[in-house]
Amino acid sequence: MRVLLQAHVDTEKANEVIRSGKMSQVMQEIMAAFKPEAAYFGPDGGVRSMFIVFDMQDSSQLPSLTEPLFEKFGAKVDYTPVMNLDDLQKGLSQLK
Repeated sequence: MRVLLQAHVDTEKANEVIRSGKMSQVMQEIMAAFKPEAAYFGPDGGVRSMFIVFDMQDSSQLPSLTEPLFEKFGAKVDYTPVMNLDDLQKGLSQLK
């Protein structure tokens, strides 16, 4: 299932990772875990944020994907099922 992850990052925790010089490595590890279709980064609600679209094969992936975001960044995380245009058209064709 295609999912949109929204992670809002704690500023102080992110600053610690940046100061340590490990931000690039941490982000590479996170992206490798998600294998995203798309990933975007920028401010949302006044805090550093990540928007990652990826294919979740099974809900058992939640801990392994989410815990690094909590641990490294003190992130607030939301998952939302999403569709692309092809998915939407397929779903609409099933309506009677």
